[in-house]
Amino acid sequence: MTKIVNHWIGGKTAEGASGTYGPVTNPATGEVTTKVAFASVAEVDAAVAAAKDAFRTWGQSSLAQRTSILFKFRALLDAHRDEIAELITAEHGKVHSDALGEVARGLEIVDLACGINVQLKGELSTQVASRVDVASIRQPLGVVAGITPFNFPAMVPMWMFPLAIACGNTFVLKPSEKDPSASVRLAELLAEAGLPDGVFNVVHGDKVAVDRLLEHPDVKAVSFVGSTPIARYIHTTASANGKRVQALGGAKNHMLVLPDADLDAAADAAVSAAYGSAGERCMAISAVVAVGAIGDELVEKIRERAEKITIGPGDDPASEMGPLITATHRDKVASYVAGAADEGAEVVLDGTGYTVDGFENGHWIGISLLDKVPTTAKAYQDEIFGPVLCVLRAETYEEGLDLINSSPFGNGTAIFTRDGGAARRFQLEVEAGMVGVNVPIPVPVGYHSFGGWKDSLFGDHHIYGNDGTHFYTRGKVVTTRWPDPADAPSGVDLGFPRNH
Repeated sequence: MTKIVNHWIGGKTAEGASGTYGPVTNPATGEVTTKVAFASVAEVDAAVAAAKDAFRTWGQSSLAQRTSILFKFRALLDAHRDEIAELITAEHGKVHSDALGEVARGLEIVDLACGINVQLKGELSTQVASRVDVASIRQPLGVVAGITPFNFPAMVPMWMFPLAIACGNTFVLKPSEKDPSASVRLAELLAEAGLPDGVFNVVHGDKVAVDRLLEHPDVKAVSFVGSTPIARYIHTTASANGKRVQALGGAKNHMLVLPDADLDAAADAAVSAAYGSAGERCMAISAVVAVGAIGDELVEKIRERAEKITIGPGDDPASEMGPLITATHRDKVASYVAGAADEGAEVVLDGTGYTVDGFENGHWIGISLLDKVPTTAKAYQDEIFGPVLCVLRAETYEEGLDLINSSPFGNGTAIFTRDGGAARRFQLEVEAGMVGVNVPIPVPVGYHSFGGWKDSLFGDHHIYGNDGTHFYTRGKVVTTRWPDPADAPSGVDLGFPRNH
């Protein structure tokens, strides 16, 4: 019997009423294992109404109450991390270790939310004028929404909702319809932790659900992670409807390798960063820029390592890389490799046509490595979101830097070098929001914020960290003057004890 994933509204399962369902496949087998209900406008409205009703009390709740519930949620999440990882593997396809890592990174933001008290502290200036004090405080927005991608079905929602609800907001999540089960399980654990009904809601669906969240007058802010075209649309549409928006888009992350770098370390980093999670992550290294005469040697070292990667079902402990999310996406990724030679690239490894014995209907693709890729090639210009690594050549540091800064994307980047001066120059001169020095995937820890530049971010706020707290709250300044008791008119009792 096919499993059905329904919505979560007002603290309980809400069966889909629209009559529309989407298929969820096991990427390793190609089999449709689940149907997910797609929300109508009325169902989105019901979720927002539940959140709005819950905000009346949750927005006035104490920090102690909020953090107490989040501590309980953290303990439950930790206890159920294997179960959640199994749900991710079954619907996304990533190997179990990758899925466990995703849950662990989500836990970092739950940790941050448990200590939100410090981030929500206000400021006070006394005696700015005679008997006048000024205080700055931060208050929740109300109902906020999150729209999240398929590649991290547990982690990316946890980049959003723990901070949002810790700040006193209520939340409506629209996860990817390709792998929806993890988000519902998180909702169940939140309820088990004691979160009041309606504070966290999940609605599944497609553009109908997304557009309703973007235009709904009771949704005060929208967080999004996904591709650049959709991020731009989310930002434009939600902003036009008067909402605060943080919309994180796509990437084409470059790794600059200088001639003095440890090439073995650089090759190890390039392989793990390009092919981990099958390349389905916005922080993947998809372009290596080899400077000087090291290119041939670096490419050979990458090839040697890439050929040893074991590809197979995500629930097989021997697998190091799983399938892609859908057959359609697999075919699109393969098209970039198929057309690379005609565009001037040298195809060192061609992973198209790869399959796994016993799982022939899975969404498989092997490792691809393209060398001497011209900047005019589609494989370089587009975000492929698959296990395809492009290597480009540059004669000097300056040429490599210019190549990186010419990209319309500015999400993450890295430099590999032993030269501290070169690394310092790079971190100041490169036009990207996250920079690694001998670190290929510079995803910040939870108490720093994640976000790119240029076409990789739309909106003023990065996600989680201090930016996340500021995004989910708004400032208020209170100026106060009180009369001194000694100045009170005769006969007026201001409630002060008369001890003299």
